[in-house]
Amino acid sequence: MKLTSKKLSPSDLLAANFLNKAKEFNASVELIKVLKSRTYHIGESNVLVRASSDGNRRYFFGINYITVEEIANLDNPFVAFICGSADKVVIIPAKILFKYLPEISHDRNGEYKINIDKDLNIVLSGRSNRICKDYINNWNLLLSPPIIKEEAKNTVENSLHSILQERLLEIGNIRGFHTFCPDKSKIFNEKKLEQIATLDSCPKLQFSDYNLLQKIDVLWFKNRGSHYVPEYAFEVELSTGVWSGVGRMATLMDYKNVSLYVIANDSKKFTQVINSFLEYNDRYKFISNDLIGDLYAAEMNHKELRIDIGL
Repeated sequence: MKLTSKKLSPSDLLAANFLNKAKEFNASVELIKVLKSRTYHIGESNVLVRASSDGNRRYFFGINYITVEEIANLDNPFVAFICGSADKVVIIPAKILFKYLPEISHDRNGEYKINIDKDLNIVLSGRSNRICKDYINNWNLLLSPPIIKEEAKNTVENSLHSILQERLLEIGNIRGFHTFCPDKSKIFNEKKLEQIATLDSCPKLQFSDYNLLQKIDVLWFKNRGSHYVPEYAFEVELSTGVWSGVGRMATLMDYKNVSLYVIANDSKKFTQVINSFLEYNDRYKFISNDLIGDLYAAEMNHKELRIDIGL
């Protein structure tokens, strides 16, 4: 059954028409609820959907680089820009769009201002600089993306887990900590997490089980003489049924200065789990995974501003 226009905004109606058209190609369509953005599994692809009503000469879209990073890290990622009609859609691989972002203007909050002209070319900085029309109504590529081997497939949850680890590493690096992550081979922005962490191996601590310590998702350390002292520990828990990270961080309980954070999307589940650690539950803090993206954006913006003004 097709989606109706009842109570839908113009943007929502355009998106609904686009999704109905995908179904006409016999493609499965499913909203990805883990992400805040309007992103869907369409067939074997993952598609961020943006819509703009008919304009006089151009179509305007706003897209934050935080969202682009999250989409580009998925398997077979695309961005669909609906230009006034489901019959006029620019369907571009997200990683190609990501490479062109430096040529698209953005504000201090990382919001890119994407303009698409009446001929459905994406407008870049510089005169007559465009991403050509090869991506107009590019359903063939969207519905027949490269085949990914079963063992190499990446779930949305695993992808977001890697993204949150990367952002925590970047924030720690900006703040001057030594950072460690055990998942060295995971990829984000076409870089392995081991290339972002500043420590190749986890420092050994006198009052901690090293087997547990080195498995904590992200650790921040400070130098104290010739030793590393833990300051912050983070566990990313996106699966509400698995909270082993809380137990792993318990190995740091003897270090009273260490802040222990659980990054998750279910505060109620966090409360249930932490209440079983009554003698330690005041040591753990909950942060919604969405807020890590906000903090990461603020830290990166602050870093860029400091570089720009030289202060």
